[in-house]
Amino acid sequence: MTARLVERRVIGIVRAPSPDAAVEAGTRLTAADVTAVEISLSTPGALSAVTALRAAAPPGALVGAGTVLDASQAVLAIQAGARFLVCPSLSREVIRAAHRHGVPVAAGASTPTEIVTALEEGADLVKLFPASQSSPRVLRDVLQALPHAPLVPTGGVTIRTASEWIAAGAVAVGMGGELTRAAPADVRAFLSALTSLAP
Repeated sequence: MTARLVERRVIGIVRAPSPDAAVEAGTRLTAADVTAVEISLSTPGALSAVTALRAAAPPGALVGAGTVLDASQAVLAIQAGARFLVCPSLSREVIRAAHRHGVPVAAGASTPTEIVTALEEGADLVKLFPASQSSPRVLRDVLQALPHAPLVPTGGVTIRTASEWIAAGAVAVGMGGELTRAAPADVRAFLSALTSLAP
């Protein structure tokens, strides 16, 4: 499942003022071939939105929950239909709760120490957050020391800079507002450009 999460090199992030708006944004992303979409639990009614988007999404799409802060939220999100979880921080309890239910987790980290700890705790992916406080050059340096770390820069990644992160060695990027506002044709062109980059 983890490989499927990053196969298009983008995890779409939906934050919205209502569950209906979240489902609408998520549906636009999955219709534009974004195969991994998370709904942030900071969205009102996020759990119902996860359930609705899971029902509406194409069969190959993975719908997950983001901004998962503790084990209780993790279990509720999984019960709502989340196929993966994303944390803004390194939460051991979220990782453990998710793995008890067979669900992969991207745990947040911002330093090499946190990245190593996340991997030791069993994180399937490491969300480099916030990416706006780092750079592709820094990521490349980190990967010199930790070449197998599956890093997903998130927070400040744009359509213009995403390819730089992938070229530096990120397995995928997490993107929110700019991606959800883009026209479907532009999203498809963006995905095509990213997936054409050498791994």
